Amino acid sequence: MTPTTESNPLWQATTLIDPAFFDIDPMEIVWHGNYIKYLEVARCTLLDQIDYNYYEMKASGYAWPIVDLHLRYAQPIRFRQRINVLAKIVEWENRLKIHYRITDALSGAKLTTGHTVQVAVEMSKRELCFETPAVLRRKLGLL
Repeated sequence: MTPTTESNPLWQATTLIDPAFFDIDPMEIVWHGNYIKYLEVARCTLLDQIDYNYYEMKASGYAWPIVDLHLRYAQPIRFRQRINVLAKIVEWENRLKIHYRITDALSGAKLTTGHTVQVAVEMSKRELCFETPAVLRRKLGLL
């Protein structure tokens, strides 16, 4: 069974984003590539919340590159449309999988869903770790 965030709501964070004019394409909607930036903002908020942001990762001796990214665009985001981006950790054994849900800040309508997968790499050896390092387990309160 894969552990999920239902067991710990602290493993999720929501970020309010107001898409900037430079994120908009000629059709007056957010260009699809900018959604990845919004996921990153939410992911950083989440990692800060568990006290394991990118600086902490580096200090712990691990890099956590993204090895998989998936997005499903349900509705476009338009200029001046405020959005909420929810990021929640859904897997932490052997990899870090974060699910995302982008919704309209006013109506709550679903706009986009997706996930990222990150794996631990021991920086001193440049080796992929096949199980989650103890430092992440500690940050999640599992040790």
